[in-house]
Amino acid sequence: MIKLFITAYFQVALITANTWFISREAWAGVAVCGFGISYLWSMNVRRISISTGRERVVYATGAMLGGLCGLLIGKIINLL
Repeated sequence: MIKLFITAYFQVALITANTWFISREAWAGVAVCGFGISYLWSMNVRRISISTGRERVVYATGAMLGGLCGLLIGKIINLL
């Protein structure tokens, strides 16, 4: 369950960060995040497709917190 949570968390955190990089035309950040998003998605789609209800809740919670954390990190970077 922890691994499922962590992969969902990082996938959505990367999506959030990638949105920030795209809006600022930061090519290297877009490249790194784009690769990371796709790689994690390929791991997650197999795992979540045969999941239980509880595993889906864990995955969705990780994704939610990853998005919030990605937004917070983007705001911190923007202040620098």
